[in-house]
Formats: sequence, C-alpha cells, structure tokens
Amino acid sequence: MSESFENLKAWQTAHELMLFIHREVVPLLPREEKWDLADQIRRSSKSTGANIAEGYGRFYYKDRVRFCYNARGSLTETENHLVDARHLEYIPLQIYQKGRDLASEAQRLLNGYIDYLKREKPGKDEPGIDINVNRGNTHFGDDDSSYPDP
Repeated sequence: MSESFENLKAWQTAHELMLFIHREVVPLLPREEKWDLADQIRRSSKSTGANIAEGYGRFYYKDRVRFCYNARGSLTETENHLVDARHLEYIPLQIYQKGRDLASEAQRLLNGYIDYLKREKPGKDEPGIDINVNRGNTHFGDDDSSYPDP
C-alpha cells in the first residue's frame, strides 16, 4: 500500500471501531432507534475516520491538527452513544466494553498523532504558510491563537 491515510494507526483503529459499530452494535438496537441512536452512532463512527483522512489530505499541519480535533470530537460522540446504548440496555456488557476499548485505543493513537503533527509541523517551511487570510470576523494567521481551541 502506498503512502496514504490508511497507513495511519489512528485511522486504522477508528476504521475498526466503525466496522464494529456497524456490524456488532447497530444490529442489536431496537427498530424504533433506526432513525435516532442507530443513525447517530453510525454517523459519528464514520466521521472519526473521515476527519483523520481529510486532515491527512491537508498540506499544512495546522489544518491537519484541526481535523484531528474534529475526529476526536466524533470519537467522543461515538463513545457517548455506546454509553447510551448500554444504559438503555440495548447492548450487552461485553459488546459495550469492546467498543469502549476500541475507542480508547483510537483516542490514544489519535492524541499521539496530534502530538506528532504539533512537534514535526509538516508543511511549516512551504511557500504560503505565512499568508494571512481574513474571512469575516475570523482571522487565520500564522500563530496558533487564530484557531479556536477544541
């Protein structure tokens, strides 16, 4: 496999969690949850990997980090939906625990990837990194303060 977001351990684990959610959790949810909890947990589990992949496709590290923050938010949302499914007694403890374990591993790897990006700053020496863009009331400059905190 050539160099790709698919080589990132954080993406691989997020993808594994998404498959687990779709194959093991959603089929256990009651029919009345089809357009509620089932839809939400499918979307958030897909969003985690999608944000990691989209960030990987960005050139500058600040964009990559920003999408990783979005991925981390979607991952936490997925965990919340697992908690809901467990507390509503839709899924057994062992399914819940496996999902939480996968989510914890994905978060550990994602945090490590974020730390790597902040440390290595890929794209920091490329032309255009110091260009400031003004979009309405939001100013995106070359310092981290222009990006909202996660």
